[in-house]
Amino acid sequence: MKITDLAVAGARLVQAEPVWDERGAFARLWCRDEFARAGLPAELAQTSASFNHRAGTLRGLHFTWPPSGEGKLVRCARGRMHDLLLDLRPDSPTFLCHCSVVLDADERHAVWLPPGVAHGFQTLVDGTEVHYSMNEAYRPGLADGYRHDDPAFVARGLAWPLPVRCIGAKDQAWPAFDEAAHRQRWAAAQQGGR
Repeated sequence: MKITDLAVAGARLVQAEPVWDERGAFARLWCRDEFARAGLPAELAQTSASFNHRAGTLRGLHFTWPPSGEGKLVRCARGRMHDLLLDLRPDSPTFLCHCSVVLDADERHAVWLPPGVAHGFQTLVDGTEVHYSMNEAYRPGLADGYRHDDPAFVARGLAWPLPVRCIGAKDQAWPAFDEAAHRQRWAAAQQGGR
């Protein structure tokens, strides 16, 4: 596998490098030793999946507050998706920067999102399945989100490739992003307060 940096600090593209022969192909999708060499968490605690019926389905933007150290390895297992990462770590050199990658099940690539980076995706074809492997178990009390179309992010160029055709009620109801309030809550959370 090949692991390369993305535009958001600490985020990586994990590219499968299949070996082809007369039977088809074989590719390594995760390797503890290669992740450790790349400075990524070498243990995974949980894997989840989402199944999405329609192209244009949008999930996100989801993140966790400190002290969560939850990072995610996201892979498209079936179909094709626009995967978006938004840096919400006030102490990061790429705070409020975002990047996106198209993940396709046929390519078998994945994206590593470090803790504190928000994640969202939009399906590009019907029947898209997404797998998430986390280095920490889900902690619902630290999970949060912001709207996929928040004006503060759109003003920085965040855009989705298709009209949103399906989105959950929870994702529609996330609060508006307030940078000062976010910074304050992040600092308090890092010190153990909530």
